[in-house]
Amino acid sequence: MRESLLERLASGRTLVGDGATGTMLQAAGLQAGAPPELWVLEQPQEITRLHRAYVEAGSDMILTCTFGSTRPRLEMAKLDVRVDQINRRAAALARQVAGDDVYVVGDIGPTGQLMDPLGPLTYDAALELFAEQARALAESGVDALQVETMSDLNEARAAVTGAQSACDLPVFCTMSFDTHGRTSMGVKPAQAAGALAELGVAALGANCGRAPDELLEILPQMRAAAPETPLIAKPNAGLPRLVGEQVLYDATPEQMAELARRFVALGVAIVGGCCGSTPQHIAAVAAAVRDAQP
Repeated sequence: MRESLLERLASGRTLVGDGATGTMLQAAGLQAGAPPELWVLEQPQEITRLHRAYVEAGSDMILTCTFGSTRPRLEMAKLDVRVDQINRRAAALARQVAGDDVYVVGDIGPTGQLMDPLGPLTYDAALELFAEQARALAESGVDALQVETMSDLNEARAAVTGAQSACDLPVFCTMSFDTHGRTSMGVKPAQAAGALAELGVAALGANCGRAPDELLEILPQMRAAAPETPLIAKPNAGLPRLVGEQVLYDATPEQMAELARRFVALGVAIVGGCCGSTPQHIAAVAAAVRDAQP
């Protein structure tokens, strides 16, 4: 019988996550500005093809295509009436590819709205929105939930607490640090880690952000503030640059592999990639993780 995700984290063996979803689907033909979740309904074969590419590259866990599947985010594309269907379908597509050998983690991103007092979204309303998405994912058989790319600590709290209220699955949370070592809302790594650890997250860390090697400074600060909580590192594949009408990321698979080795040396529990990272990047990361572990 396969060990649970929590047992795997407790073993000390680094897990390899997957890479980008949005940039990969755009490369496959998703129209710029269209939500990836649209293809969960209209082009499910493209979603499963991407999941399969990451599994074949060596991912131990894959994220569902639900980063923007809270009701407010889906409302932007007039898909909010299908929030339950999209989350359940995305989880089923990921599980179809993962089988029993690879962990499936339900992906939960920001709502796209500013939290009170800067914007209209109250904490209680956010709590319900995140619980709604988490419930659909949990009931569809994911192994854990990951709140990611958060910049507002209050929204991260609402997402984690909402997910915990909806199910008893492990909940991870990663913040995006992109402004002088802080999130765009001014949150410091140690501040975020301390607050998330108090909520009882099963793992915490950083994803997206700016240059990937910045995580080498950010993660030790998070570790110092939450020494008992496993760390997650999912950097972008370098910095984006515009070539014609195409956005390209400048980190090679070899560079991401070297970074992965350094993450393993720091004791990071889950290593993957975010924007711009491809199955080729993840294959290099997986090989580096295997080589770096005893």
